[in-house]
Amino acid sequence: MPKLMNIQQFFAKFPDDDACLDHLFKTRFGDDPACMRCGEIGKFRKLSKMPAYTCNCGHHIHPMSGTPFERSRTPLQKWYYAMFLFTTTRHGVSAKELQRQLGVTYKTAWRMGHEIRKYMAWTDGDAPLGGDKPGSPVVEADKAFIGGKDKMGEDDKKIVLGMLERKGEVITRVLPDRRQSTVAPHILENVKPGSKVATDEAKAFSNLQDEGFQHGTVNHSEKEYVRGPVHTNTIEAFWLWLKRGIECTHVAVSEKHLEKYLGEFEYRFNLRKSPELMFPLLLQSFRRP
Repeated sequence: MPKLMNIQQFFAKFPDDDACLDHLFKTRFGDDPACMRCGEIGKFRKLSKMPAYTCNCGHHIHPMSGTPFERSRTPLQKWYYAMFLFTTTRHGVSAKELQRQLGVTYKTAWRMGHEIRKYMAWTDGDAPLGGDKPGSPVVEADKAFIGGKDKMGEDDKKIVLGMLERKGEVITRVLPDRRQSTVAPHILENVKPGSKVATDEAKAFSNLQDEGFQHGTVNHSEKEYVRGPVHTNTIEAFWLWLKRGIECTHVAVSEKHLEKYLGEFEYRFNLRKSPELMFPLLLQSFRRP
C-alpha cells in the first residue's frame, strides 16, 4: 500500500527552488515539450538568472506564469512545502503555523493559505452523488451552522448544506437561508435523479419525494436517529470533524472565506482512502489548461 511522503522524502525530492521549478515545468508542459516557435522537441534548458526555460531558438517558457507563484516573492520551495503541510495534516494549517514554519510574514502566510485552499477545491471538483440503480449508495443531506463567532449574544454563523454519499464523497454549499426554495436546487444540481436520499424532517427537505428522489427521514426531535437504512450519522460525523478542525486550528472563520475552508476539508475527506495522492494531485492542479 502506498505511503504518505514524509518530510525527509519531501526535501530529498525538492531540495531547492530549481528542483521545484523543474517539477512545475514538467507538470505543465511535459518531459520533452515541443517549442511553440520552432517545433524542436526536448531542446529547452533552464536559464541561470531567471525562473524560466529557453529553447535554442530563443523562445522562453515561464512555468510560474498563470499560477499563484507568478508574482510572489516567496521562494517556490516554500510554496511547495506549504502545500505539503496542507496535505499531510488532518485538521488544516493556520496562517500563524505557516508563518512559523516558512519564516514569512503573517500577511504572506495568510495569502498563501487561501491560494492553496482555492486549488484544493478546484482539484477536488464536484462529481454528482448517488444514483437510481440497484445497490447505488444512499446520499445523506443535512444542514449545519459553521464558522463565525458569537459577539454580544449575536450568532453570526453561516448555514451550510452538506450532501454526502455513503462510502463516497461529500459536497458542501454555503446558503443564505434555510428555505426549501434555497436548499432544493442544490440537491437537484448535485445528486443524481432517483437517488435514495436520507435527511431529518426539516421543512427544507420536504419536497424531495416530489422531485423524484427516494426520500427517507428520521425524526431527531423525537430522538429517532436510525430507521433501517435511513440516517444522517455519516454527514453528522463529517460536521463534527469539520467543526473540530476549524475550532482547534483556526478558532473561527469569516463568512467571506468560509467557502475556501469548506473546499479544503472536502478535499481531505474525499481523498481519505488515498491520502498518499493528496500532495501529488494538488501539485498537478497547476498543469497547463
